Amino acid sequence: MDGTDRTRVVPDRLAHVVLRTRQLEPMLAWWSTVLEADVVFRNDFIAFLTFDDEHHRVAIVCPPEVADPVATSAGLDHVAFTYATLGDLVATYERLRAQGIEASWVVNHGPTLSAYYCDPDGNRAELQVDRFATNEEATQFLRSQAFARHPVGHSVDFDDLARRFHAGEDPVALTAYRYDHEND
Repeated sequence: MDGTDRTRVVPDRLAHVVLRTRQLEPMLAWWSTVLEADVVFRNDFIAFLTFDDEHHRVAIVCPPEVADPVATSAGLDHVAFTYATLGDLVATYERLRAQGIEASWVVNHGPTLSAYYCDPDGNRAELQVDRFATNEEATQFLRSQAFARHPVGHSVDFDDLARRFHAGEDPVALTAYRYDHEND
């Protein structure tokens, strides 16, 4: 051994996401509504939002040289936010729908049940709930043949799921992955 510490050093957590835009007000309104985030600072150029103990989780910046977004360009596909329970995700889905913000896609990815939303610039936010109690279980699932055959998952009728949730159906049954069996 050469005495060098080869311990893996990784970040403690993801701190925040910064979005560039040409339309600060609509973006600020959308993200604060979707995440129920508080605006902790804003001016005509930048805004900082938080929904938890971090000083800011999302920043929106409006520099003068920004071009219009191009939907087909390479770049970040989406940002995902995890809710603690299926009930929280259902309540958020219903709250946003009542405010005119519709999910563009609801999918059971296997490790998560996810609802995707598009902001005014076309950036996507994934609001999700984990299906597994531990990261180890989720990782094991990602390594399964069932997931290898269906790595995107299957679409979900969230209105039906929400109705069944309110009727008292078991959240485990509601979030079951169509391809949970190795032979599917």
